[in-house]
Amino acid sequence: MGSLMLGCVTDFFTYETTKSVVVKSWSVGIINRLVQLLIIVYFVGWVFIHEKAYQVTDTGIESSVMTKVKGFGYHGNRVMDVADYVFPQQVLSVCFCVFQFGDKFSCTTDKDCHKHFGSILTNGVITGVCIQPSNNTENGRCEIEGWCPAENDLVEIRPMLDVNNFTIFIKNSIRFPLFNVTRGNFPTTMTAAEIKSCTYHPETRPFCPIFLVGDVLNYTGQNVDDLGGEIGINIEWKCNLDLDIDYCVPKYSFTRLDAPFAKNAISKGYNFRFAKYFKTENGTDFRTLHKAFAIRFDVMVTGNAGKFNTIPTLINLVAAFTSVGLGTVLCDIILLNFLKGAEQYKAKKFEEVMHAQIEASLAQSPGSQLSLKPCIKSSYDSGAISLATSD
Repeated sequence: MGSLMLGCVTDFFTYETTKSVVVKSWSVGIINRLVQLLIIVYFVGWVFIHEKAYQVTDTGIESSVMTKVKGFGYHGNRVMDVADYVFPQQVLSVCFCVFQFGDKFSCTTDKDCHKHFGSILTNGVITGVCIQPSNNTENGRCEIEGWCPAENDLVEIRPMLDVNNFTIFIKNSIRFPLFNVTRGNFPTTMTAAEIKSCTYHPETRPFCPIFLVGDVLNYTGQNVDDLGGEIGINIEWKCNLDLDIDYCVPKYSFTRLDAPFAKNAISKGYNFRFAKYFKTENGTDFRTLHKAFAIRFDVMVTGNAGKFNTIPTLINLVAAFTSVGLGTVLCDIILLNFLKGAEQYKAKKFEEVMHAQIEASLAQSPGSQLSLKPCIKSSYDSGAISLATSD
């Protein structure tokens, strides 16, 4: 037991150092250089050039967006301008009354209506009163307080096709707080006349801030004429601040945000309701209820900026130089496990030196050093490398 403990303590307080063994083998040498070349190409091509690992990056972009829509169109017999067509109209209800009756809630007594209190399936608020028909041949109906006539979803919808000719002006300003850099989505040198006369095109006019609605819909490849939809306009900023600031420009992309629901049987498109209220001369309250089928444009801004910095450069250089050593690890695995003469390689690479041996050698030859003279010889028959020690 004591010898076992002594052995464990001795092994714990040993020191390992590397030993350099030169192996002149074409196969191992080619593998070593090939692995090193791949690692260097990866770090130079991907890490430093593509990913720009020598830069510090600011992803906390600050953004402000302002939009204006212009254009005229016909809806029915009416000319629609900016103040109108943000709510494409469909008149569903034009008068107000105190009570209306819900056909879905039949009853014989008032108690039958009480269980429907708070229901969201009605066109108003259930009062709890059961109205009996005059002929007494049918069940009664629960009384509902609300606007009448009730909304009719069967009214034919006629889209305003002129919407394709409307224009959207987008003004976007961004700031990267880490570098205190601010930019706008169109050049400051553009005059008012140039802005009014241009229309965005991804190739010929990529920096024009005016977008034709029909073009935006074509870019998404979606048809939203019938029930409307949600369109996303993404403004992406990717800025390399090591270059001139004029190269920091936006890139636009377009997508339909509600595409997963486009083929659903329910909840397709985009619509909302709004009402306009007025009174007649006799004091009766009226409202005009509109159900608007619209195209909703969501402008989203993303981006990042990078600039040279010493710290990430040094970190990635150290990582690159360290990774080059993986070639040596791979070659050691091949050399010590798969080639002929692996045991000879192990004997030359791993050597155990006892302190007592060094003291004995120094006692026999004072002032001399323990030296090993390895000699490398080529084996012509097997193609592997044999190592020997000359006397």
